[in-house]
Amino acid sequence: MSKKHFSQMWERTLSMALLFMLSTIYMFAQKVTGVVKDSSGEPLVGVNVVEKGSTTNGAVTNHNGEYQINVGAGKTLVFSYIGFEKKEATVKGNKLNIYLKEDAKVMGDVVVVGYGTMQRKDVTSSITTIKSDDLNKGVFTDPAQMLQGKVPGLFVTSSGDPNGTSSITLRGASTLRAEAMSPYYVIDGIPGVDISMVAPDDIESIDVLRDASASAIYGNKAANGVILITTKSGKNGKTNVTYNTYLGIDQISKKLEMCSASDLREMAQDYNVTLPNDNGGNTDWQDEVLRTGVSHNHNLSISGSTGKTKFMASANYMNRQGIIKGTEMNRLNLRSLVSTSILKDYVDISVGANLVYGKFMGVAMNAEGASVMDAMNYYSPLNPVYDQQGNYFWDKSSSKNYNPVSMIGLDTSDNNMKRQQFTTKATVHVIEGLDVNMNYSFNNRQRTHSSYSSIDSQVKEGFNGYASRRTYFNEEHSFELYANYNTKWNDVNKLSLMAGYSWERRMTDDGFGVSSYGFDVDTFKWYNIAGGVSNETKGLVECAKTMTAREASFYGRVNYSYDGRYILQATMRRDGSSKFAKKWATFPSVSAAWNITEENFMKDQKLFSSLKFRVGYGLSGNSMGFRYDNPYSTYDLGKYDPSTGKRASYLTHNLNKDLKWETTGMFNVGFDYAFLGGRINGTIEFYNKKTTDLIWSFPVSTNKNIFGSEEVNVGEMTNRGIEFTINADVIQSKGFRWNTGFNISHNMNRIDKLSDARHNVDIFAQADPMVAGVSAAGYTQNVMEGKALGTFYTYEFAGFDANGRATYYEHDAQTKERTGNVTTAPQTKDRTVTGNAQPKFILGWNNNLTYRNWTATLFFNGVFGNKIYNGTRANYMTASLFYDGKNVLKDFKKEQSVTLANGTKALCSDSNVPSDRWIENGSYLRLQTLTLGYTFENFNGWFKSIQVYGTVNNVFTLTSYKGLDPEVDMAGIAPGIDYRWSTYPHTRSYMLGAKINF
Repeated sequence: MSKKHFSQMWERTLSMALLFMLSTIYMFAQKVTGVVKDSSGEPLVGVNVVEKGSTTNGAVTNHNGEYQINVGAGKTLVFSYIGFEKKEATVKGNKLNIYLKEDAKVMGDVVVVGYGTMQRKDVTSSITTIKSDDLNKGVFTDPAQMLQGKVPGLFVTSSGDPNGTSSITLRGASTLRAEAMSPYYVIDGIPGVDISMVAPDDIESIDVLRDASASAIYGNKAANGVILITTKSGKNGKTNVTYNTYLGIDQISKKLEMCSASDLREMAQDYNVTLPNDNGGNTDWQDEVLRTGVSHNHNLSISGSTGKTKFMASANYMNRQGIIKGTEMNRLNLRSLVSTSILKDYVDISVGANLVYGKFMGVAMNAEGASVMDAMNYYSPLNPVYDQQGNYFWDKSSSKNYNPVSMIGLDTSDNNMKRQQFTTKATVHVIEGLDVNMNYSFNNRQRTHSSYSSIDSQVKEGFNGYASRRTYFNEEHSFELYANYNTKWNDVNKLSLMAGYSWERRMTDDGFGVSSYGFDVDTFKWYNIAGGVSNETKGLVECAKTMTAREASFYGRVNYSYDGRYILQATMRRDGSSKFAKKWATFPSVSAAWNITEENFMKDQKLFSSLKFRVGYGLSGNSMGFRYDNPYSTYDLGKYDPSTGKRASYLTHNLNKDLKWETTGMFNVGFDYAFLGGRINGTIEFYNKKTTDLIWSFPVSTNKNIFGSEEVNVGEMTNRGIEFTINADVIQSKGFRWNTGFNISHNMNRIDKLSDARHNVDIFAQADPMVAGVSAAGYTQNVMEGKALGTFYTYEFAGFDANGRATYYEHDAQTKERTGNVTTAPQTKDRTVTGNAQPKFILGWNNNLTYRNWTATLFFNGVFGNKIYNGTRANYMTASLFYDGKNVLKDFKKEQSVTLANGTKALCSDSNVPSDRWIENGSYLRLQTLTLGYTFENFNGWFKSIQVYGTVNNVFTLTSYKGLDPEVDMAGIAPGIDYRWSTYPHTRSYMLGAKINF
């Protein structure tokens, strides 16, 4: 055989062998199909599916998340997708469905900041991000309640009032004006939006800008911090429909133990007292007023995309009954957003509409005595609910003594609110890295308050029916134009620039109100207000002064990063406002960060997976809560003068040409840390916040001024604090996971200055709980230099003397030290500092446990080291109430009686004046939320998943406080007062809910 023939035969043999081997491999390969989804059950589009070790055998998921690939049994497939952790799976059959988990290192990198986003590693400021899954769950009417205990330094207090709102302070109060203490809200980049515009189910995430280097970009509105809310939007892929719903049950968490009818009769006999009003009743007025409140909430959202266009629409309806009969709210939120790309994807545009319609029904609760919450405790159980004719029983033996059930039935009110917001946004991608953005928002609000007191009303006796109606409109326009530029060179230098312009116009109080009385029938209530005999409106018409404020701003930010190790940032905002005589102010900030673990000397260490040091300082302002007519002298019209035929005008506000912004400067130092590959991570923050030019209304001489007070810049205030956060994946096993997050913060507040050369008033008395029998000097706190807001300034209780009279320690007028003597008639000089309402620590502790399809959440929050003035107890332990035929606490007999020298019993007196007897420890630890849920998956293509859950709010509270609840209002300049007539009781809520993904 020639060499040529041998070579040809050998080639044919090798070819046949190779063909046989390939055929054999193909015969053993199989078609594998499946679906790739994220952790919530949403299909993922564009996931790479590759056979491990192969460079050619791969596939990509389609718009339904589906894939197919030919691969042999026992082989390994690798699934990878940007923003998700890579996952490997062994082929065991021809079906392989995969769930990918979001990569915390990647997804958590993006942080929403003012006018843009930023990677977490490039952030130099103090910013806390809370994802929607980590927000509090409950029967909430206010999204702010979802943040309670979640953000260090953010103090949120609320009540069970379905028509109420939460009070919020961040890193302590920085102003003396209660209406200007809340953080500033920015929703989807639109500044100054009311958070009632957002349904809790529509929130994607919340970013809290906690220090001035982060918030100063919002200038004159940022002194109290800034909260950025990002709502859910359409995503790539097919249309997704989600329905969330829950049914809630509210019950009062604690009742006051008031005396029963038999208790009062027994005490009257023991103390030889003739009760003025034993009408044979045996009524528990709390049971007559309170009820089990039923609530339900429904949220339907639709989102998706068609080509380049994304869309999202949602409708949320909520109805919540209060636990006090006659209190209820229902609200409808409609939200839509459509975005698309045009002009070869160079321009992104979006338009959105947000509509809110709400109705809030309430009862009398804002006046001493004439409050259902007060009357259900003080009204005597010896009175029946109805008299023999079937009318509401009325005991007239004492003043301000009203049947609480009659107030619910005869004194009604409701508030209607309508808000419409329309937004449009555009982004032009000019060149690579340069985007120009435009936002415009129009906001319109109408609120109408209507009330009617029946002909038989006890509160409005003598008016023969009293109707009132007031309606007002607000209108707001905001426009912003800003550009973002991002570039990188030499692989180590990264530069981000932002510059912009804002304009706002806000018009408020365009409306009027009218009242009338003297009706023949109650049938039409406020709908026939002209039917009263007083419809000529003598003195019964009110008209607000329509005011318009305009603001313009220029702002910018520069952020530079070198090699991911050293980051510098500077911001500047120049604000102008028509609210002040001095129109313009500048608010700068500068900050830096050092990613220590990026250094070469840290590469070989195993302790830290991440360690960053941050430092920053910034100035921000406070223009919130100001009258829009501050720069002007204002006048009003007096009563009609028949002799002149005219109404005289009088001054209501002095002009202060020197009035300017309050300014807050904050220095912040922070450490971000992570261990064990990020399984343990957190932050440590130190800050010093100083506010100058505090605005306060001071009394002024009428020799030089027409009006007796004026608003001036005088005061200074300091807040210093430390905050600590730690998050940990405690257990990460195949079927079970336990993740915990803990934060604790401490803040020290101090008023440094209240006076200057012209205005020399160093003490402002505050916080009168209106206790029975204390007609003058009933205040319990002082706003004073060198002390914190909420400083109690009262007498010191020394017990009862042998005659049953309350005694108090005397103090030296100069040193304020005790003299060693006691008195039954204390003087002003005997008042002294007796505590403070500011807490030393606030904490939040969240625990998420997952076992297969089961989830459980336990969330604790706590407040420690604060004092509360128990105005409720001080009032209902007053002997004069008992003598006047009203009710008292059950403890009254035990704590307010004394045995005299002759062996007889007597009731103690004069113990209800402001003293430390009524100041209690307000510390508490509460299991705020307990949730248990289960997720069902894949219902034969009908549903992607159904999650059912049960939640209990306010499960238990550990506290020594004797009042209804230690969570009292901590906002304003008089925090920590438990007012009996305006504090709506807290509730324990039970929820059963479901989330359905279609």
